[in-house]
Order: sequence, then C-alpha cells, then structure tokens
Amino acid sequence: MKTRRLGYTGLSLSTIGLGTAGIGGSGWTWSWGPQDDEQSIAVIRRGVELGINWIDTAPVYGFGHSEEVVGRAIKGIRERVILVTKCGRKWDSKGKISGILTKDSIRREIEASFRRLKVEVIDLYLMHWPDPDKDIEEGWAAMAELVKEGKVRYIGVSNFNVEQLQRIQPIHPVASLEPPYSMLERGVEEGLLDYCAANNIGVIVYSPLQKGILTGKFTKEWIHSLPHDDHRRDRDPHFQEPELGANLALVEGLRSIAKKNDITVAHVAIGWVLRRPEVTAAIVGARRQSQIEENVVAAKWTLSNEDIEAIESLLNKRREMLKGE
Repeated sequence: MKTRRLGYTGLSLSTIGLGTAGIGGSGWTWSWGPQDDEQSIAVIRRGVELGINWIDTAPVYGFGHSEEVVGRAIKGIRERVILVTKCGRKWDSKGKISGILTKDSIRREIEASFRRLKVEVIDLYLMHWPDPDKDIEEGWAAMAELVKEGKVRYIGVSNFNVEQLQRIQPIHPVASLEPPYSMLERGVEEGLLDYCAANNIGVIVYSPLQKGILTGKFTKEWIHSLPHDDHRRDRDPHFQEPELGANLALVEGLRSIAKKNDITVAHVAIGWVLRRPEVTAAIVGARRQSQIEENVVAAKWTLSNEDIEAIESLLNKRREMLKGE
C-alpha cells in the first residue's frame, strides 16, 4: 500500500483509510441502516491485513457505537493502526445532533472516546464541524492543551473553510483538514487545497465514492430498496432527482474508462481524488470484507492524463444535464 506523509506531522498514511460511519449501525440521523458488529470487526481487521494503516471514526457515528466497534477490532493490533477520531458534536435523548466546542465539553468527549476505543492516546484528533462558529477558537485551544498533555499526538479539523483555518492557525498549527471531495463535490478545488498546500496542512478527503453512488453498483431500483433508516434513500440530494439521473449517466460514462484499465468504477472515483498532489489520502467506507478487498486495489493504480481529460468531459456533460432540468 502506498503511503503519503500527512502535512507537517510524522504520520505516513496509506493512501486509502477505512471510514467507519456505516458501522455505526441504525438509530442515528445519518445511519446507513443495520450493520452486524462481528462483520464490521472482520472488515477492519481485513483492511489492516491488506495494508490500510489508519481508521477514521467519530463519537457521533451511531452515538458512540462506531468507536466501540473500532475499539474491539483494534485490540491486539493497536500498534499497527493510526487512529483518527473527532470532537465537537453532541446528541440528546431523542437523537438530535448539535455542535458544542466548549473546553469542558471537549475534555469530556475525549475521555468518553478513550473509554469506547480502549486506548490512552489518540493519534489524530479532529474538530468535526466549525459549529458553533463563534467557539472554534475556544475549542481549538482546548484541543491544543490535549496535545501538550500527551493525550493527543496531532490535531486537525473537518469541514472548515480557509477563513476558519486562518483564525485557528496562530493558536496551534493545523495538522490536517478533512473535507468532502468527489466528482460530485468539488468545492475544495476553489482555493482550499491551495491553502493547505501552502501551509503544510495534510488533506484527508471523505466520501470519494459519494456514499456509494460512484461505485457503479447503484440503480434507481436499488436505491428505493434501501432500508427506511438509510438516509440516502430519502434525504441525500445526490440520490434524488434531478441529480440521480445525471449521476447514473455519469457512472455509465465512467464504465468505459474502468473497462479500458481493467478496474472498477469505484477505482476510477478513488483514483480521481488521489490525482491531486495536495490530497494525502482518501477515506473509503466498507461494511463487508469484499468491499475493502476491492477498494484497496485503487491505491495501486494511477489515472492517466487521458483518463483525467475524459472524466472532465463526462463531468461537463453532467453539468449540462442538470442545467437542462
């Protein structure tokens, strides 16, 4: 597995990391539906066997359940895993999620993460969202204290813009940014990647497969058959019209590129985000061993300039389709 250094840190990450939102299971706002814990543990261990050296999780995934499963999975192999988790989100008894970035809350959150993960140090601790925006400096200062105390090795952020990064950089250097990035979500290309490169901030992108729609396995019928508590079925615009038809047309176009290179559509989508030199690595979720075994192949493959141009042409066609709606 190829590795790249994460910003200014001493961490070298495999270009693909394992995302664990899906293994949080049912019962929370952004659930992907039911998930068997033993299967999740097998997926994580198989990923490590195949060379993935980092796992991305968060307390809010399944309201602590994802962290608990990760903790069980890495027992006995902790030294082989770079562990990434987050802070700054809370939930009430009805499952409503909101942001909180006070010093006291962050200290409570990390202790809870330690208990669930059964570890004493977090390798990379991220502020999950800049929410509430007015408190990001307080939250970041609290996270910097955790570094000084040896509870956290490095700290970073997720879902921040350039202005927000500029506000916290003087308090403590930002090790990494975790933004969404895929063929369908290209906002980071508008200055954010340039800023990170100029300031030696590593970039770990999430949703390169856009929650599965860029795997080439989805049809309209499959989407309608998803469990009712799978948020993609009714609440994600990429899976609803008018976007759905345009997205499925894009995937059909990607199939020819995949076939030419003897790879899958998912490999094309992952390779496309990794083509950018500013991107350290991509988070790819998996809920079955077969998925992780398929996805790691993408780390061994590089898009050609011809393929990149062909993909850009397909993306332009997608934009034109959406304009015509």
